[in-house]
Amino acid sequence: MSHSLLRDHFRKFVSLSENDLNIICKYFKPLSVTKGEFLLTQNDICKFEGFVINGCFRIYSIDKKGNEKNLYIAIEDWWLMDIDSFMNGSPSELNIEALETSDILVISKTDKDFLYESLPITNKLFRIMSQKAVVAWQKRLIRNHCLTAKERHQHFINTYPKIVSRLSDRQIAKYLGISHEFLSKIKK
Repeated sequence: MSHSLLRDHFRKFVSLSENDLNIICKYFKPLSVTKGEFLLTQNDICKFEGFVINGCFRIYSIDKKGNEKNLYIAIEDWWLMDIDSFMNGSPSELNIEALETSDILVISKTDKDFLYESLPITNKLFRIMSQKAVVAWQKRLIRNHCLTAKERHQHFINTYPKIVSRLSDRQIAKYLGISHEFLSKIKK
């Protein structure tokens, strides 16, 4: 499995030498996942950060009533993990399920910590990536609180056309935090 997409991804955030890229990529191990397979289930410890090379995943939680809530969908060039569980070794509140047969690159916490210590540029790289992720989450929270369901649906379609075509209406509704029936009304 090629690391070229991961290399291109890292180059978006910081300038890295070929040597630095080679060192970083060496710690990302390939993993193939079949459709329907879970990389993580609630209450397990997340022992990886994953970068999607190809395929599609949903990262979701289940509320006390048993309703699934899609936090995000990860396709090519996206990350997947439970950051709290990964960083703190705490039981995960998330599930990560492959919606398609997929290939990812994963890094363990031990290897990531080693990179932080041995290759200081990785601190800058992952700090910038984390900051951008926080901005994206903040914008999503604002949309969820300030936009109507119809506006959120339109934003999702406009912003993520590559994802929309790969999801069922039920998965989209779970992402938008609405019922499948309400999504059907919105689409009409």
